[in-house]
Order: sequence, then structure tokens, then C-alpha cells
Amino acid sequence: MYTLIIGNKNLSSWSLRPWLVLKMLSEPFEEKHIDLTASDSKARILACNPAGKVPLLIDQQLHIADSLAICEYLADCFPAAGLWPDDIASRATARSAVAEMHAGFQALRSELPMDVCSDHAGFVPSAAAQADINRIISLWDSLRQQYQGNGPFLFGHFTIADAFFAPVVWRFASYHIALPGLAADYAIHMQQLPAMQEWHAAAQAEAQ
Repeated sequence: MYTLIIGNKNLSSWSLRPWLVLKMLSEPFEEKHIDLTASDSKARILACNPAGKVPLLIDQQLHIADSLAICEYLADCFPAAGLWPDDIASRATARSAVAEMHAGFQALRSELPMDVCSDHAGFVPSAAAQADINRIISLWDSLRQQYQGNGPFLFGHFTIADAFFAPVVWRFASYHIALPGLAADYAIHMQQLPAMQEWHAAAQAEAQ
């Protein structure tokens, strides 16, 4: 059985991504939580991962750090799950979207940190953050237009791309970011996934 070491479900966007992939695979795994707000959090993380970050996936003697590396490993372990699209063009597009989310949108990350249980009504993003928001909406809309005939996810069926944008779904909800048409439909679908509801409930329990 895999062990996944994660941070707070209310706060850790990086942790949500591989957690969601494992849930969507229906693959049993053990969760170990590190409270990122605790004074000893850095020491506890370093004891597991010398890079000093969560999440971390443990598969017997193998330790895999970084949310993208973990998701790539799971895609290799479960090729029939289609965690990347099958055809080469769609797969390249999905990898491009994931890479953009993994490395970009710095203003969004800074101004709209994931805060699942909070209500940031009245939030006004800066021009830089709004540009990031607009880019994500445009990307979602474009992918849904192209792949909506194949299912409700960005590429029709669930892929790593959906896992990587899952934290943004919670960001847009808690900061009351208005979404148009297909992007709004996609966000609603993602929020209603049983795994996302499970994450939300656990985040609420943490915050109490």
C-alpha cells in the first residue's frame, strides 16, 4: 500500500493533487498528515523528505517527492487509467497545461492562496492576478469546448490536468471569482466530485 504524506487539507494545494489522483484511481493508500502551521513542521517534513516539502509518496523503499513527479509515477503504475490522454497531441496539450500550472501563475498563488474553508467575499485581485485568472478561464473554456463530447473533465475523462487545477477550483470558490459558461460548469463538476467533497469535509474538520 502507498503512503502519502501531505500537509493541511485547508491550505496545501500541492498535497491535493496526488491525493485526488489516488482517490480517482480508487487505489487504497495511507495518509500521514503534517500540520504546516505547527512549530515543528519543518523538522517533521525534513525527517521524511530532505527537500523539505510535501507531498511525498512512499512505495516500499521508493520515496517520490513533488506533486508532478508523484502523478507521473502513478501514471506509469496505472497505464490503463488514462491519467494522460491517449493520443499524442492531446497528451502534449495536457502536459503543457500541467506545466503551466506547476510553474506559473505566481500572482494567483500569492494573492489567492488555497484556503478551502474561508469566505473571501469582496476580494479584488490585482491586475497581475486578474491576468492569471483570465488565462486559466480561457484555458478551461478552450479545453472544454474541444473535449466536452468526451466527458465533463478538461480532456473528457479525468487526467492529471484536472488534479493540477483542482486547487484552483477551491481558490475560485472561496475568493468568489465569477466564471463564465463552460468554465463555471467545469468548476461545479469538480467541486461535486465525491473525492473533492471528502477533501472539503476534512478541511472543515481541520479548521474547527
